[in-house]
Amino acid sequence: MNEATGPIAIILAQPRGFCAGVERAIETVRLTLRRHGAPVYVLHEIVHNLHVLNELEQLGAVFVEDLADIPAGGICIFSAHGVSRAVEQAARELGLKTVDATCPLVGSVHRMVEKYHGEGCDVLIIGHHGHPEVIGAAGRVTGRVHVISSEQEARQCRVTDPGKVAYVTQTTLSREDIVGIVEIFKERFPDIRGPASNICFATQNRQDAVKRLAQQTDLILVVGSKNSSNSNRLREVAERHGTPGHLIDDSGDLQPSWFEGKRRVGITAGASAPERLVRGVIDWIRERREVTITEMAGKKEPVHFDPAVVKERE
Repeated sequence: MNEATGPIAIILAQPRGFCAGVERAIETVRLTLRRHGAPVYVLHEIVHNLHVLNELEQLGAVFVEDLADIPAGGICIFSAHGVSRAVEQAARELGLKTVDATCPLVGSVHRMVEKYHGEGCDVLIIGHHGHPEVIGAAGRVTGRVHVISSEQEARQCRVTDPGKVAYVTQTTLSREDIVGIVEIFKERFPDIRGPASNICFATQNRQDAVKRLAQQTDLILVVGSKNSSNSNRLREVAERHGTPGHLIDDSGDLQPSWFEGKRRVGITAGASAPERLVRGVIDWIRERREVTITEMAGKKEPVHFDPAVVKERE
């Protein structure tokens, strides 16, 4: 049978797609619009997915990069990635009504940063420079906070007191991203404090699913936006475990050449990607090849976070 036109077995990762924090953030925007009407302003992307942003814009959400772009008295929603204390203060000074859609798991990292810093520790944040979650976490305190994105930076960072150091991690990394860095921390600072991992359960569950998927397939498609950290990690996990992977926004990114010689294709989706995009990918393949579809066994995620509401100005 021609490998370019023969049947393809599609295996869907479980779990995949929206996590509880993303669902909460999206529902927060929808609820705020229903209760207060349009426009509602959102500082930065509420989650990293262009399709989700477009849908919310059509409902009346306005995404801005600067608080100054929001009129006095307007409603400002902070994204799921969290914000610094300086941003919170600036919003108050501008007379804005705020809604904090920060993922509760990111919020727990904020509290750790504040706790360790309050106890006199230098706080090392393992994460990507410039990522909004890392910017927000680092901005919860002033001074004695360092962002570490590589083993080289872990070796070179300088702290106030080597006996008083703690660390936290960005929630959307992979275990492989942090293990070497943490080993260097423990070698340099034997008394360092920190969690086993701040990687959120949803991120870890999706990565574990891709590891299993890589054993069963010869190509993995990750549905998610290019600026989505957790989606990028899924592609990296696939390739680290021996299966080529592609990160795609939607079916429009698919290339027929990817499927040449492929008989088993795995599909997953980042934590910000809606399930309808996965269905669109399946439809694209089905139009070109005979397919069978199975869903792998995996963890169910019954966790639900209630949406945030407008906070009255203090």
